[in-house]
Amino acid sequence: MKRREFITLLGGAATWPLAAYAQQPERVRRIGVLIAAAADDAVAQERNAAFLQALQQLGWTVGRNLRIDFRWAGNDPERIRKYSAELVALVPDVILAPGTAIVGPLLQATRSVPIVFPMVVDPVGAGFVESLARPGGNATGFTQYEYGVSGKWPELLKQIAPSVTRAAVIRDPTLISGTAQFAAIQAVAPSLGVEVSPVNVRDPGEIERAVTNFARTTNSGLIVPGSGSAVAHRDLIVMLAVQHKLPAVYSERHFVAAGGLISYGPDFLDQFRLAAGYVDRILKGEKPADLPVQAPTKYELVINLKTAKALGLDVPPTLLARADEVIE
Repeated sequence: MKRREFITLLGGAATWPLAAYAQQPERVRRIGVLIAAAADDAVAQERNAAFLQALQQLGWTVGRNLRIDFRWAGNDPERIRKYSAELVALVPDVILAPGTAIVGPLLQATRSVPIVFPMVVDPVGAGFVESLARPGGNATGFTQYEYGVSGKWPELLKQIAPSVTRAAVIRDPTLISGTAQFAAIQAVAPSLGVEVSPVNVRDPGEIERAVTNFARTTNSGLIVPGSGSAVAHRDLIVMLAVQHKLPAVYSERHFVAAGGLISYGPDFLDQFRLAAGYVDRILKGEKPADLPVQAPTKYELVINLKTAKALGLDVPPTLLARADEVIE
C-alpha cells in the first residue's frame, strides 16, 4: 500500500468514532411529577405549563432528551401514597412534588430519588429538610411563605372592609402549617379589632355548614390561608363568600380570578419556573442536599373590583395603588 493511501485510510478511520458518536441519540432523562389535584384542574395545568416552559428554555425537550411521567391524585390521600410508590419504582432522575401533602408520602417512599418542591410552607418543621441552608437529604426546593406573612391577611381584610369585626379562618387542621398560620393571624387580629375563629376544611359539607352559620352574624369576613384543601375547594369557598356577602382575603391569585375579593401571596408560577432551575441543576449532577431551600422572591397583591362593588365596598385608592393586578 502506498504511503499516501495509508495516510488517507488512517485519517478516515480516525473519523469513524466521531461520526458514530455524532449519530448516537441524546441521553433521555426521566422526571416524575405528582400533582395532588385532578388532571383537569386549570390552576395545576397552568403551573405545569410554566414549569415545562422553563425546562425548555434550559434546553430540555420532551421526546428528545426528556421524558415526564405525570400522576394526578385528585386530592385523594390514598392515591397520593399509591402514585408516590409508582413514581419511585420508575427510578426517575428527579421528582417534582408541589405541596406538603405530596412531599411527605414521597419521602416515605424514597430517601434516594431527588425531590424538588416548588411550594411547601414549612419544610424544616415538617421534617423534609434538616435546615434551609443545608437540606441534607434528597429533597429541596422553595418555601410557600413565612408564617409572618399570614399576619398581612387580617390587615388587608380590615383595609378593604373596615366594618369587619369577626373573621373565620378556613384552615386544614391536619397540617402543622394550618395551625401555625392561624396562630400568626390570631396574634395580629386583636390590634385590628377583629376576632378570629378557625373553620376546618375536611370536606365540602363541613365548609358549607360552618361558613353559612358564621355568616348569620353581622360584620363578618373570611380569611383563607394557603393549603391543598382550600385550593381543592376554592370554587365552593368563593361561591359561599359571594353568596353570603362576606368580604374575604385569600393567599393565592386564582381565588380572586374566580371571583374572590382580594389576595396576597407568592407568585406561584414564578415558583414553578424556579423549581425547573433546580431540576436542571440536579439533572446536570448537583445534589439536593447541597441546594438551599429558597424563600419566594415575588409576591403579588390582587384585587377584584367587580366583587368589591357587589359587596358594596369602596376600595381605598392607596390599596389600589399597591395592587399588582386589578380585575375589573
